[in-house]
Amino acid sequence: MFFKQIAADNASLSYLFGCGGKGKAVAVDVARGDEARFVEEASRQNVTITHVIDTHVHADHYSGGRQLAEQVGAPYCLHESMRGQTGFPFEALKDGDIITVGNVTIEVVHTPGHTLDSVCLLVTDHRRGEAPWFVITGDSLFVGAIGRPDLAGREREMAAQLYDSLHQRLLRLPDEVEIFPGHQAGSVCGAGLSGKPSSTLGFEKRWNPALSLSKEAFIEQLTAEIPPRPAEMERIVATNLGLADAG
Repeated sequence: MFFKQIAADNASLSYLFGCGGKGKAVAVDVARGDEARFVEEASRQNVTITHVIDTHVHADHYSGGRQLAEQVGAPYCLHESMRGQTGFPFEALKDGDIITVGNVTIEVVHTPGHTLDSVCLLVTDHRRGEAPWFVITGDSLFVGAIGRPDLAGREREMAAQLYDSLHQRLLRLPDEVEIFPGHQAGSVCGAGLSGKPSSTLGFEKRWNPALSLSKEAFIEQLTAEIPPRPAEMERIVATNLGLADAG
């Protein structure tokens, strides 16, 4: 298995990974302007990008996912809850879907809370073993922090959903599973993000302060520490939905 984490200038983290032996790869959370980096890296690794996935419709930066998918002839994937809300067709992902990329499998885990369509991607390299190796957590769980719950409005309701997503889905995974988030320090998608670009679930369970809170305390803390909304958020979201031109 090969794995590349690609940092964008806006503190976003994108991913290209897959099976070098079978020559297949998946691109995740590609930022606009980075499409050529993914094409070049795929060529360097001698792999074909078979799927391009956004873990959710981004509100803080323009996505390059659709553009990359068009360039490489791969499907662009979003969670099924976005059906009827976009200006373009996409491959709908649902909870429990398995994407096979050579010897690598990716399980789609629906984790609403940051947004209603948020998903995490649980990755297993079957040449290494049958246990999951890592999870790409998008904006649901960061290193040292939690995703903000207010972008869809109804922040208390969304914070409650995020608590359930974390405790019922992610935190039930083995402690040794590595996490790779969608952002690091400098992003406005959460408060208190670490500059470290990865962690493990076991470390976060022990040291991420929000994960030890009761549900009510979690909701209170998350809704009390909301950063300012991203600049031009409405235009960014509309563009990422295919309903407006990029600014």
